[in-house]
Amino acid sequence: MQPKPAVEAVMPRITLEFEKAFTKLEEQISAMEEDQRRRGVDLSAEIRDMRKNLVAMIRKKYAALTPWEVVQVSRHPDRPQTVDYIEAFVKEFKEVHGDRFFRDDRAVVCGFGRIGGEKVMVVGHAKGRHTREKVACFFGCAHPEGYRKALRAMRLAEKFNLPVVALIDTQGAYPGIGAEERGVAESIAVNLREMSLLRVPIVGAIIGEGASGGYLGIGVADRLLMLEFAYCSVITPEGCAAILWRTAEKAPEAAEALKLTAKDLKAFGVIDDIVPEPLGAAHRNPREMAITLERRIGRHLRELRQLSVDELLQQRYEKLRRVGVTVEAMVEPPVPPA
Repeated sequence: MQPKPAVEAVMPRITLEFEKAFTKLEEQISAMEEDQRRRGVDLSAEIRDMRKNLVAMIRKKYAALTPWEVVQVSRHPDRPQTVDYIEAFVKEFKEVHGDRFFRDDRAVVCGFGRIGGEKVMVVGHAKGRHTREKVACFFGCAHPEGYRKALRAMRLAEKFNLPVVALIDTQGAYPGIGAEERGVAESIAVNLREMSLLRVPIVGAIIGEGASGGYLGIGVADRLLMLEFAYCSVITPEGCAAILWRTAEKAPEAAEALKLTAKDLKAFGVIDDIVPEPLGAAHRNPREMAITLERRIGRHLRELRQLSVDELLQQRYEKLRRVGVTVEAMVEPPVPPA
């Protein structure tokens, strides 16, 4: 991870289209609080009622988000990223750099640390927060050297008998010519094989986007968690729409068809646990989200530590064999004309 600049520009808060009603009510509450302070009048009853209405409005809307709105929430610029969670609850973090073949891919961050007192190896996607950082991290889209760095870190974890915690947040592996020339598909395939055989517990958490092979490259886990308003899919909705309808404008329809929400994936057996987000999603209260995620990861780590290596590998194998649902439709042969 790169150190944060000493002074950062104050960025305006980003508001999603469906959040504008919340923002307007919040502005009204702030204005009343300022008026109460300035004039010395008691408006506490009115403010309390408005806050109740705000909470009810947010809760109702987030309980009924469309799949495309979930995708928008998962991409919110203020949503906590891997490096934010590392700073929030990974103690004594010591980063591991480079794949020992080509270079250090900043789209993947790895390092030793402690979560809830448990020594772990953390592996995750890094998207970057500001423009220069985003470009350096390729917006969270890893090259093959990123997945090889991740595998090197996981093998170190196995050597020292440390569990692996994978934080997933990517739209996919980097699709450039250089990545293809250096074997991005092969690096992901090797990670799939090696992670399935890793002799230490693996807890994965989809914290934002989990798309395509870019997610799979660090996504094999004994327990796969998913934040309530994250998404996971074989392709981004825009990519799917571009293939099927030749236009990204059909992304909302693609998001609906892809069944990419946490509830869908829990039903399909792709994920094991849905991590609830704070009122109004993680970007409105990153601190509470970090506390919740740390506790949930810690619980699964403790449970997996109770298993022997043989039990761990057997359960992982059985879990991977169960993932997904296959439906075979019986097609009746056409009836010949009389």
